[in-house]
Amino acid sequence: MRMDFGLHLEQTQKLIMTPELRQAITVLQLSSVELTEYVEQQVMENPLLEVKEQEPERSEEPPQEKREQDLEWVEYFQDRSDLGLSPNRGQREVIEQPNYEQFVTQAPTLAEHLNFQLSLVSVAEDIRKIVQYLIGNLDARGYVVISLEEAAEQLKVGQEKIEQALKLLQSFEPPGVGARNLQECLHIQLDQLPEDNPIVRRLVDDFLPDLASGRMARIAAQLNVSPQEIQKAADIIKTLEPKPGRNFSQQNDTRYIVPDVVVEKVEGEYVILVNDVAVPRLTINNTYRNVLAQNSTADQNTKQFVEEKLHAAAWLIRSIEQRRLTLYKVANCLVELQRDFLDYGVKYLKPLNLKKVADIVGVHESTVSRATSNKYIQTPQGVFEMKYFFSTGLSGSSGNQVSAESLKKILQEIIQGEDSANPLSDQKITELFKQRGIKISRRTVTKYRDELGIPSTNRRKRY
Repeated sequence: MRMDFGLHLEQTQKLIMTPELRQAITVLQLSSVELTEYVEQQVMENPLLEVKEQEPERSEEPPQEKREQDLEWVEYFQDRSDLGLSPNRGQREVIEQPNYEQFVTQAPTLAEHLNFQLSLVSVAEDIRKIVQYLIGNLDARGYVVISLEEAAEQLKVGQEKIEQALKLLQSFEPPGVGARNLQECLHIQLDQLPEDNPIVRRLVDDFLPDLASGRMARIAAQLNVSPQEIQKAADIIKTLEPKPGRNFSQQNDTRYIVPDVVVEKVEGEYVILVNDVAVPRLTINNTYRNVLAQNSTADQNTKQFVEEKLHAAAWLIRSIEQRRLTLYKVANCLVELQRDFLDYGVKYLKPLNLKKVADIVGVHESTVSRATSNKYIQTPQGVFEMKYFFSTGLSGSSGNQVSAESLKKILQEIIQGEDSANPLSDQKITELFKQRGIKISRRTVTKYRDELGIPSTNRRKRY
């Protein structure tokens, strides 16, 4: 076999992920809140970046006018009327102001709510400490997750004091808090009702699984009562709260959603606003830029450092502007394609995929995916995640595509209009869809019903 050396010239194309490109991709997929935090971090790390502050408009005033204005300011500070005091009498005026207690950063937690009630109760100190210990052992539902025996062993107290403390805790709001299981939680709430129904108690003790499955006739036969009485008792149980702690805030709760794009209808046309007002406006520090001047006396290492930071600063500013432009183009495309949804609601949402939007905007599918990832859009129909507009669908009889969200909305309307004494089966709902010109299988109806949290036919039946 012959072997020799040779020199060949070959041209190839490779995609190299540079740090600048990686940063541009990161900036694109950040939400407005995350982008604000990212920019603030970059400002701290790069001395060439500065936050551009809006300067007030300046106007030249004649000296005479300036003196008159100074006199007006003197008179303003001599007048204490803005402090609620009458300029003549010095008496405080009664002005209704909103109480600062009305403005809280978050809802109180269950533990805070219970400890506040405990502070209002006159009780022995040892019982108070036991109640505080039990409050610390509540889960998100409001149930005690520690046994009374274990609590007594941990606190080195008698069983009677533990039970006394638990009884005090169970008397607090919300009703049912401090229970050890679902049955006890419901019984605590039943104790607070004006009337005691023995059938309700029996259902809670022995028939909750059957009740959840909608087996009303079976329960009625075993209790030797009419199905109507079981239905009445079940309606009472439905008014109770099985998880009394879920209405309170948790540590990692999301407090609010800041829409990244706002769509408003103005004189029949939709106006798109990229909501980045909270993102700091950046500029490049002129002091450091002067270091790169030709006649600068700075050493070579300093110039190289400034050049690198200048390049990084310029690229970040360019990436933020490119994010704003891409987000606007994608949002504008969504508004054009989903105009019927914006005008008439969820039933008119059309099936859409990333490729179609990418082809219209003129970018890659991955760019559209990043631009819509973890971002929300505020529309006249409500606030939605931007991914919400990308939905699969089915074909109607006229050849039009119907999105999955539209089908779910139609499904809800069909079930809301059914006879509760004779609820529709999934097969019957499938036939109703076909009458509307929509071909859908029974399995798909069942799937959408489960995703909407709608019970099965037996569980929806009322007597």
